[in-house]
Amino acid sequence: MQKMKIKAQDLFDFDGLYIAPFINSFEYPWEALLKLKEYILEQLEHIPSGFELYKEGVLIGKDVKISKMATINPPCIIGHGTEIRPGAYIRGEVIIGNNCIIGNSSELKSSILLNNVQVPHYNYVGNSILGNNSHLGAGTILSNLKSDHKCVIIHADIDYQTGMRKLGSILGDFADIGCSCVLSPGTIIGKGTRVYPLTHVRGVVMENMIVKSPENIIPKGV
Repeated sequence: MQKMKIKAQDLFDFDGLYIAPFINSFEYPWEALLKLKEYILEQLEHIPSGFELYKEGVLIGKDVKISKMATINPPCIIGHGTEIRPGAYIRGEVIIGNNCIIGNSSELKSSILLNNVQVPHYNYVGNSILGNNSHLGAGTILSNLKSDHKCVIIHADIDYQTGMRKLGSILGDFADIGCSCVLSPGTIIGKGTRVYPLTHVRGVVMENMIVKSPENIIPKGV
């Protein structure tokens, strides 16, 4: 079986990321989620250059736009140039990169978004990592809890025991997920892969693929 690219260095470009030293220190990206709260609290104790305290437990960068109708619970860090639109709900333990969009009725918790990520309409992002320039179509859900409440396993070239009861999805850079998709716990989408609307995805999908349905996954350009 072809070895699947599921390491952090396989999925993300770290250039220009203010959290690069943190996330690049882990071999597998889901390991960063286990240390996420601890890292944010460290940053709150020693506020990085270019950031300021928006309110207790929430750091923001330069040129951040936050609607008065958005809810942001600490601890949280929001990168430069990011827009938090009306109705957005950030539940805490969240890092958002630069130039991201968090939109109406989108809910984030215990997650990391890298740069230029769009989560614009009716999205749920739980215990997940979204790579640079990734996008969620309206109504897409990144489910983070199995129906049997057992720990999530990453089913790749081998089974990776995460030891995490809650783990959503890992999206590589430029992954594009269509409207009203559901990604099961422990799903990994490779760099540049596109998922058609109304699709349920589970397991690992390689980079630069098109997911037309769970049974119809083809390389781009075919």
